[in-house]
Amino acid sequence: PLRHPSLFKRLGIDPPKGVLLRGPPGCGKTLLAKAVANESEAHFISINGPEIMSKFYGESEKRLRKLFQEAEEKAPGIIFIDEIDAIAPKRETVTGEVERRVVAQMLACMDGLHSRGKVIVIGATNRPNSLDPALRRPGRFDREIEIKVPDEKGRYEIFLIHTRNMPLAKGVNLKELSRHTHGFVGADISAVCREAAMAALRRYLPHIDLESEEIDPELLEQIEVIEEDFESALKEVTPSGIREVFIEVPRVKWDEVGGLDDVKQRLIEAIDWP
Repeated sequence: PLRHPSLFKRLGIDPPKGVLLRGPPGCGKTLLAKAVANESEAHFISINGPEIMSKFYGESEKRLRKLFQEAEEKAPGIIFIDEIDAIAPKRETVTGEVERRVVAQMLACMDGLHSRGKVIVIGATNRPNSLDPALRRPGRFDREIEIKVPDEKGRYEIFLIHTRNMPLAKGVNLKELSRHTHGFVGADISAVCREAAMAALRRYLPHIDLESEEIDPELLEQIEVIEEDFESALKEVTPSGIREVFIEVPRVKWDEVGGLDDVKQRLIEAIDWP
């Protein structure tokens, strides 16, 4: 809708006003929103939900109105609200009057968007069920996209991105690392790569003259991140997605299971045949 509004006009439908990204912390919701804004060349406004809240009467609603006003004035624009559940919880579960007023203001702002198709609101949350249901109905957050914990292939791609400028030793096997990082989200993998680089630096520190203005270029060229550095880093980082219910379906075929013909046949009869 930001780049080709004529398509929606031709079809006689209204473009979506909002997109809700839901998934565990660190899985890339903010990064995705920034990438969308960059690709669409839209004015990008990013704010954390708790930042909108204020102890002064009416200040929270004022901040929210100002956000939407800025986006409309500089349209096409994207408003990204991280932790949106902090400002739009279910009204029946909150006791404070401020939260209820902010939810009502949020609904009014989304309903009052004049530049429909020119301003998109992207909300991010890891607790979608705590959001006020009025926000999740069509006409507000029209689309909901679940950002899942990355699988092995996804983890490998993330490792490639975070190590592309890293001097890796020949023994470092990123595919093997991807296999052993179940439950790790993008932020965790970034932390693993950073910790591995720091472990490599600590190995070389005794040979580096920190008092010198410049590091010896030959010594710099020798610095490499080895497999043991990654093993050390994995002990330091706890996977964020380990608490999520996330199962990787094994890609094992019947002909890859040997010596259990009777068991295989009984399983086929019990599961496949019905």
